[in-house]
Amino acid sequence: MLRSFLVAALVATASVAASQEFKSEAQPLFENCGDPSLTKAKQNGITLGISPSPPYSSLDPGSNKASGLDVEINEAALKWIGIEKIKYEVMPFGQLISAMLANRVDVVASNIHVTPDRLKSVSFTGPAWWYGPAIVVQKGNPSNLKSFDGLKGKKIGAIAGSAADEYLRKIGVEVTAFQTDAEEFSGISTGRVDAIVEDDVKVLEYLGANKAAAIEIVANVSVPEELIFKYGYGYARYALRKEDCSLRAAYTQALAEVRGNGNVSYILKKYNLSNRNLFFFPL
Repeated sequence: MLRSFLVAALVATASVAASQEFKSEAQPLFENCGDPSLTKAKQNGITLGISPSPPYSSLDPGSNKASGLDVEINEAALKWIGIEKIKYEVMPFGQLISAMLANRVDVVASNIHVTPDRLKSVSFTGPAWWYGPAIVVQKGNPSNLKSFDGLKGKKIGAIAGSAADEYLRKIGVEVTAFQTDAEEFSGISTGRVDAIVEDDVKVLEYLGANKAAAIEIVANVSVPEELIFKYGYGYARYALRKEDCSLRAAYTQALAEVRGNGNVSYILKKYNLSNRNLFFFPL
């Protein structure tokens, strides 16, 4: 009996994967939340703010089509909610929150983390996926960097407005802020900075596409708990205006549903990640 059940379960799983259709148990129920943000988004559509940062998000200048891991997760969540009209605005990551507060975009849809500074002005959805920080140095690690504490007194690069930028400044590191990934990777490759702190998945993507790059991730670095739990390298989420409570509630449940039905797992694997990136692993 158990064998038959397992075979049936495997067949069902294979069928879902083959069709790439993801069904949910629950339906949206947010009519009585109060504020009009969800109703407006369902009626008029929504504008997502993204930064040009493969593999997370990018916009093809020819077709004007957005693509990337975060784009697909957002679109899956919005489909569950019932929001059909989606527009994109592309800008450097450090400008996304300001654009949202100025009503140019409705959601920061490039993955973003909870940090003390951000909590002063915006709110966050529930978790979307997870990754961790990496210290990146030139090949051979000429500065002999082995820990986050060791970054003090060195020139360290980070994307302007990122969780890494905020944390490094908090612990007294001299930060060189870069506006784009290309500038950041050039900065470490040319020795303009001694190291950069960047998302591990982004660095691995870059190294996969640039095999001759003379940079490497410092192995076996212990990540400070404060960096994870207070300064932003916990779960990747998306950000909304504080007053848009009903839209945030819908987004949060939508992310839980598309994680729960296997859709986010499927998207992660498309980008050479795994179910490890579904859940929080501090070690």
